[in-house]
Formats: sequence, structure tokens, C-alpha cells
Amino acid sequence: MSEQPRRMQVLQAIVEDYVSSREPVGSKALVDRHQLGVSSATVRNDMAALEEEGLIVAPHTSSGRIPTDKGYRIFVDQISEVKPLSAAEKRAVQTLLDANGDFNEMMARTVRLLAQLTNQVAVLQYPHVDSSTIRHIEFVFLAPRRALVVVILSTGQVDQRAFSLDVEANETSLTVLKQQFLRYLDGLTPVQAAEGLRLALAEVPAEDRDLALAFAAQLDQMFAARREDRIIMAGTANLARSTGDFPFSIGPILEALEEQVVLLRLLTEMEQDVRGLSVRIGSENTGSLSEASVVAAGYGPGSGAKLGVVGPTRMDYPGTMTAVRAIARYLSRILSQ
Repeated sequence: MSEQPRRMQVLQAIVEDYVSSREPVGSKALVDRHQLGVSSATVRNDMAALEEEGLIVAPHTSSGRIPTDKGYRIFVDQISEVKPLSAAEKRAVQTLLDANGDFNEMMARTVRLLAQLTNQVAVLQYPHVDSSTIRHIEFVFLAPRRALVVVILSTGQVDQRAFSLDVEANETSLTVLKQQFLRYLDGLTPVQAAEGLRLALAEVPAEDRDLALAFAAQLDQMFAARREDRIIMAGTANLARSTGDFPFSIGPILEALEEQVVLLRLLTEMEQDVRGLSVRIGSENTGSLSEASVVAAGYGPGSGAKLGVVGPTRMDYPGTMTAVRAIARYLSRILSQ
């Protein structure tokens, strides 16, 4: 084996051992654990060359080495094939995502499952619903002064909101009002709904106007929420258990996750490679996420939304990439049905 392929094999072994043990890796350990087919002296020379290229570094005075962000990048780029999930993992994914429940419940289950599979913080960007249209709305009395609004979209997604009423009404006026709104909203996207609400309100009789305004306000808030980018996440405790992987503090990373703006911008910017994945490592991210790695994949119509994980650079990249891509594909399949 020539020098360069062997050095890449040494780099791969260092990454795998360091991810597994969190301990700097020495030449003797590499020879003992991996079938490199060369002596410790040759491995030491290879490690010196890798260090000179900026792919590994000595964290202290220790003789062992750990990968740099650049080293992780070379390692990730060499992963030509993303392995499939195991049979047990596939069954778990299918069982969980095929379970009954509305769209929001399915999204929550998805992000929890991804956090469990990767032991990282899982994040999920809600799909852009510009192409979804309003199929049905329902107004329901829950109590004399309390009502429920239900909106069903063409994708099967269901939104509902309960609220208090300041005006009295009967079932008949509620049914008439629902039909009036549906006449102007049916077939519109959430983006177009504001105009539909305006037209519907223009034709409401004066005696029902206060009631109509109350329901219109709830509908407008529901549609506005669907127009905004939203992220849900799970597994933040996994990050807290990895504090040893962050040289300073996990505080800025937790703040970025909580604020979501930084994460949304990053997910939007990340472009998928030929494997259907996006991987940003350490310093490739700016600001508060510069000490973390992000692995993401697009899903849904046109792969416009993304799901992924955030974790330390000392991450099981092959396993994480497998889980992220598999969950994204399962979710896309369900949403296309």
C-alpha cells in the first residue's frame, strides 16, 4: 500500500478510536487494534505527516493524537457509502412513524427517535407548506363561552386551537359561519388565506360580525404560524452529557438551540451532497456553533425542510449519517402518501 492511502487508513483508525474512547490515540494502540500491516515506527511517521498536514494534533504533552476539524472533514468525505439501518432499527422506525396520530405528533415522535438513535440533539425543521391547501375547517362549541377551530390541509395535516369567546352564539350561526369561511378559504394555501379571510368577513351579516371576527382572528394566527419556519428538537440532555467534548462551555450552543434563528439559517444554507446529506464540522460553522458538528438531510416535497442532529465534533459520523438519512427518507415516504 502506498503512503497516502495508508495515511488515510491511519487517520480513519485515529478517528474511530478517539470517537470510541475519548482518549488521545498513540501509534502502539493503532498497531495493536488495527490490521495496518506496518510497524509502530512506520505508523509514527504517518502520524507525523498527518500532524504536519493539520489533520491530527497532540492535545497536551501526551504522545497520543486526536483529529482536528480538518481531519474529521477528510474522514467524512471518504465515507463513500452510507450503510443502511439494522433490521431492528428499521422495525423501530417503521413502528414509530406509522403509529396513529396527527401530523404534529408524528413530527414529535420523529425527532425523539432520531435523538435516541444518535445519542445527540435531534432537530427538525417543519416542512414549508406553501403547496399545501386548505381542505376543510370546523368550528365546534366546547362550552357556552369556549370554542374549537380545526383546519385540515390537503397533506392530511390537522391544526386545532381552543379559545375563549366574548360573545354568545348558537350552533346554527356557527354552522353558517363555517360555511361562509370555507367558501372563501377552500383550496387556498396558508399564504393566500389572509385575502380569503378578508373576503369572507366582508359578507358576514352585521349581527354575526363579532363572532366572525373572533374566529377569523384564530384562523389568521393558525395560518401565520404555518407560514413561519419552526423547529422542534429532542435530546438536549445528550449534549449536556458531552460537556467534556467542549473545551470551553456548552452554554453558547444551548443558547443557539434555544433561539433557533442561528440553527434555522444554518439548516437553510446547508446543501446536500451526492449521498443526500449535509455535514458541517466545528469551525465550518460560525459563531456559537463553531465547536459543534451538524449532520442534516432534506425531507418532504422537494426536500425543502431538513432534519438532523447537533453534537460535538467527536461524533460517530457513519452511524449518525445513516440514522439521519434513513429517518429523512422514511418521513418523506409517509408525507408523500
